[in-house]
Amino acid sequence: MTTTTLYLIRHGETDWNMSGHWQGHIDVPLNAIGKEQARLLAQRLKTERTRFDVLYSSDLARAYQTAWAISEVIGLPVELLPSLREIDLGTWSGLTREQIQQRFPIEYALLEQGQDVPRGGAETLNALRRRVVEVVEAIMAQHLGETLVFVTHGGPVRMLLAHALGAADVSKLPFHHIGNTSITIIEHRPSGWNVRLVNDMSHLAGQSQAPDLMSTPPDDAELPHEWNP
Repeated sequence: MTTTTLYLIRHGETDWNMSGHWQGHIDVPLNAIGKEQARLLAQRLKTERTRFDVLYSSDLARAYQTAWAISEVIGLPVELLPSLREIDLGTWSGLTREQIQQRFPIEYALLEQGQDVPRGGAETLNALRRRVVEVVEAIMAQHLGETLVFVTHGGPVRMLLAHALGAADVSKLPFHHIGNTSITIIEHRPSGWNVRLVNDMSHLAGQSQAPDLMSTPPDDAELPHEWNP
């Protein structure tokens, strides 16, 4: 039975992760910690000796800088895909959660109630999900039975997990954060999807990360690793 394997990797840390500013489509590069995280991630992939067939990345700097580190050790070129970008936050881009609550109290309250309103007037979660799932499934159709790497952002990884698990509401998933340079592995067979690994950051053991939710430490006991549905 043909199995297509997807490695979903979130980018390394940025200064905005450290300060809690929401990035969206703003092109923030990796900071020094993020570059070290990317190096450790790449070394892990090299050590595990998994054979990868293609390497795709969001075209935002924090993602493709992470992808380049991987490219150097697995010997594959990086193919940039704008459709792998994080959710477009519109007027919320560059703000912290507290600033958004203060400046846009009605919209934020609707989000807290579970309504999928456009973030900053730009993109909804459902729109993000459609965008990411469509491009990934189109690529999968060209690479059946192969192992694909997608370097992207926390939002797209959660959307692909929701799709693989058949979850209509991403907020109902048993995990709410995807850590910097974490590895999530999902597989597709003719019989359907299988989630093999979620949010594994074991290559960052002992590394210091920001306390903000955007950069949860890898030793957080609440973060699942092996997925057991």
